[in-house]
Amino acid sequence: MTRDRCYFLLLNIGHFLDHLFTLIFATVAALALHREWGVGYADLLVYATPGFIAFGLFSLPAGWLADKWSRDGMMVVFFIGIGLSSIATSFASTPLQIGFGLFVIGMFAAIYHPVGLAIVTMTWRNTGMRIAANGVWGNLGVACAALITGYLIDNGGWRMAFILPGVFSIVTGLAYFALRHDAIRADRLTVQSVGHFSAAAPSPANRTLLMRVSAIVFLTTAVSSIIFQSTTFALPKIFDERLQGLAGKLAAWTDIIGATGKSDVATMIGSLAFIVFAAASIAQLVVGSMLDRYGPRLVFITVAVMQLVFFLLMPGLTDGMALAVAIGFMLGAFGQIPINDYMIGKMASGPYRARIYGVRYVVAFSVLAVSLPLIAFVYEHWGFDMLFRILAAAALVILCAVAALPRKLPTPQATTAAAE
Repeated sequence: MTRDRCYFLLLNIGHFLDHLFTLIFATVAALALHREWGVGYADLLVYATPGFIAFGLFSLPAGWLADKWSRDGMMVVFFIGIGLSSIATSFASTPLQIGFGLFVIGMFAAIYHPVGLAIVTMTWRNTGMRIAANGVWGNLGVACAALITGYLIDNGGWRMAFILPGVFSIVTGLAYFALRHDAIRADRLTVQSVGHFSAAAPSPANRTLLMRVSAIVFLTTAVSSIIFQSTTFALPKIFDERLQGLAGKLAAWTDIIGATGKSDVATMIGSLAFIVFAAASIAQLVVGSMLDRYGPRLVFITVAVMQLVFFLLMPGLTDGMALAVAIGFMLGAFGQIPINDYMIGKMASGPYRARIYGVRYVVAFSVLAVSLPLIAFVYEHWGFDMLFRILAAAALVILCAVAALPRKLPTPQATTAAAE
């Protein structure tokens, strides 16, 4: 494997780990802690909120440090820092302690998106496919959080779900440093030389178009974050409630044929969540290819319509039908992820790209944090059917906003642009 491919692989592994660490607690809370500690599921979600606040809040300083110091250096800090904090969180014995551990995990998790995506969009061409491929790895991290944690709950306890990924992340960080240590030393000069880039001032018409598209980007970022957080965080609990019959039958079937040894329902629910997340991740590759070919407007409209339809279908469904529809709305939830990143990558200038991504993820992850109390409140008072209806309304807001996108994105260098 060439150094270039190894570089991209390690960046992708970072995205995988970033989403895995932020969602381990979702499965732990749904399948283990509420029984072990005698704390309600909705109450446990409160302690995850500070972690997602940190996930958003620290994105901007992470992007600023990356632009001013070293993007690759910040990636090393990400790998080792999140690994150590995850291992420390495994020793928690009270909800308050685990809440503090999740906050520190969120601080280090905040590094990846503004820094990793800035590296991806500046280092390689075919931006849409690169972002999409990187996004698939992030989706697999979401999927494996449920799969690995469910398995470890049944076979080793929930603490191991924090320890093993933590050790792996530290080892990966050391490998990343070994690959990029020369670049890290040279980054200070590189960042300064890139900072001399100067772009032609945009025309007034293009400036107006940039502001319009930026407003759409940040609005859809906020609303789509509600959808992404609600679906990825709540899916293990949704499946725990609605797929018990299917999971029980599948567990009994695997026991009969001896395919996996003794299978428990928690493991099977985690496996079904993994299947849904993994299948939905394919949507990002399709979306990435379409972005490079058709641009973001048509692709975004298609994804928003898909979400709207499947969220409206979900209330009341159980077992096989619930699983099929869940795949449908997760295709939409994951498919929308690369679109805003693609638009920022096309519109943002290089020297400030990590900081602009930082602002984008401050918005995204701040909304993610707010979404947790929303999930808890709606679940406690009305159940998940009401949550699906709220998410359908969110998808409708995205659809209306995206309809105002121009067919061709403006860029900082352009002096004219045609808005339609």
